[in-house]
Amino acid sequence: MKNSIHFSVVLTVAVLLAASVAWAAPQPAKTAPQSVPPFPGTLVNARYVYVTSYDGDQFNINLFPEDRQAISTVQDAMQKWGKFTLVYEPNQADIVLMVTSRPSEDILAVYDARGWPQNQYLWRMMGRSGLQPGESPLVTNLEKAFTLATTK
Repeated sequence: MKNSIHFSVVLTVAVLLAASVAWAAPQPAKTAPQSVPPFPGTLVNARYVYVTSYDGDQFNINLFPEDRQAISTVQDAMQKWGKFTLVYEPNQADIVLMVTSRPSEDILAVYDARGWPQNQYLWRMMGRSGLQPGESPLVTNLEKAFTLATTK
């Protein structure tokens, strides 16, 4: 009798221990497919785009190298896409694209150049590794949103 009680206690402790370990183990992050927000119709006729970072332009010596690379990546993507003409002064732009690249998350936001930087963004997407050289899914999503807005 004593052995069966001892065995039951050990079995119960083992089951509880296994359950607590399984509960405490980090669960893989479940990321739902991110929907692409609609591009603002007020900007579909824009022709000139300026790309900068939330922390300064590409020539700012205090800019993080990751942000400088993100600016360059977006500029390259804009030139390859060919929809907009890249400008290097914000006062020459119709649209301002602001980027940030951090290990945790990248951001690409679209602003109307009139009233920038005081006004609110009109389109924005965020994602991990979204502005990497060669493959920049945030720019691809911008292109999709723009195409959808112009085909309506």
